[in-house]
Amino acid sequence: MKPKNLLRILLAFLFVFASTQSFAKTIKWSMQGDSLTLDPHAQNEGPTTMVSRQVYEALVTRGLDMSIGPQLAHKWKAVDPTTWYFFLREDVKFSNGQAMTSEDVVFSLLRAKQRTSDFKEYISTITEVKAIDDYTVKIVTREPNPILLNQLSNIFVMSKKWATENFVIAPQNWDAGQETFSATNAMGTGPFKITLREPNTKTVFKKNSKWWGDVEHNITEIHLLPIKNAATRVAALLSGEIDVVTDAPVQDLARIKASAGHKVESTPQMRTIFLGMDQAADKLRTGNTGDNPFKKKEVRQALYQAIDIEAIKKKVMRGLSEPAGIITFPGVTGYTKELDKRLPYDVDAAKKLLADAGYPNGFDVELRCPNDRYVNDEAICTAVVGMLGKIGVNVNLFAQTKSKHFKELKDDQGDFYMLGWGVPTLDSHYVFHYLYETGASWNKVNFSNADVDAAIRVMEGEVDLDKRNAAIAKAWKIVKDDISYLPLHHQVISWASKSNVNVPIRPNNEPLFRTASFN
Repeated sequence: MKPKNLLRILLAFLFVFASTQSFAKTIKWSMQGDSLTLDPHAQNEGPTTMVSRQVYEALVTRGLDMSIGPQLAHKWKAVDPTTWYFFLREDVKFSNGQAMTSEDVVFSLLRAKQRTSDFKEYISTITEVKAIDDYTVKIVTREPNPILLNQLSNIFVMSKKWATENFVIAPQNWDAGQETFSATNAMGTGPFKITLREPNTKTVFKKNSKWWGDVEHNITEIHLLPIKNAATRVAALLSGEIDVVTDAPVQDLARIKASAGHKVESTPQMRTIFLGMDQAADKLRTGNTGDNPFKKKEVRQALYQAIDIEAIKKKVMRGLSEPAGIITFPGVTGYTKELDKRLPYDVDAAKKLLADAGYPNGFDVELRCPNDRYVNDEAICTAVVGMLGKIGVNVNLFAQTKSKHFKELKDDQGDFYMLGWGVPTLDSHYVFHYLYETGASWNKVNFSNADVDAAIRVMEGEVDLDKRNAAIAKAWKIVKDDISYLPLHHQVISWASKSNVNVPIRPNNEPLFRTASFN
């Protein structure tokens, strides 16, 4: 070969290599906590869902504007009030190349209804799921369900063949500490696939070349690098080790904004932070009274009115929170400003309520709190401890990582605890179904009211909006008057990133990396 020709080939190779490298974009993403599991049906928890959503897809989905639109189903129709047909895209493949069919959808929906699934309450009204042909799925509900599409947007589809071969036909029993193949591996139809999973250390996503959708991003890899410590997380961002942080600490926002190479975006989140109190136990596990003060409404109200939520907003949240009177937020069906009004902060009134209830000297109790889940969660709990001390309630704070916190809550180990609640369906039914319905999985305060349970049944099956809204309003009035939970605030989230990184912020706090890009 002539030297000139060899040189031309070499230069061409170098050009192609350089071009390929210039377009090879790896985005390094961090948040304070990791996904609890990769099993798409095992844990209904925010960061867990946001990781799953990069890999798995549902029949329908919420776009950047949070409206419901098609995903794996390109269209659907209700042939009667309880019978729906979903028509699947015919060009969808799992990341291993296997074609997705209606059998995978049927398998996934039935899997999500199993005992170990944390999503079973989402689709509890579904009584039948059937494959009509390879690309048509029939879904029958117990009664007319006006929010079925909202619910289906969070039920991810996985490969039946892959699940069968890897012995994960049932969802991982996360509550029991079970380890399964689906907990550390994934097989979805989404824009990315997971190639490395090191829990709490590193998860690597690679672009799924077999994805059916129109590619809007220019990302080849995502590296999720959880960093629990807020200062360390911010330092990694500012030094360039991290490209985007989806839970930027409020105390560091000004410093990040002052950096020429970085930017901050904030938005009200679809999440309310609150405190729960076990009202069923005859005696507190961590108390000193020999009984359970939380059984008395006067005690619950005393704790409520002893919390200076404006001080928490100003000093702990740096203004980035909105005081809450109920456990839901603007934009959710059933929300009103009137319902969201708080009882007044009044230490003297709180002391009197305690005395009237038979606890003039207060009592002791432990407050369980996560320290890596919500914005300044441990700091909020610390502030609450000080405020309740002013009325004689001696609170011992026990803060720990979210994985232990949630497991112990599920095991009914908490007298007094912090929790945050989002509403992915944007409907009050979701709150009542999980937090207030008798025996519900997250009803750890053990609230039970026949009228509320009846209202929940109306929410699930009533298509007359006036009647349905009336049931929602009735239920909210009952639970607000009962003070079964202590609402704190609606959370505001802040994402921080390098100036050349574009990850559109969403009020559900879920990044959609399929829409992300590097400038």
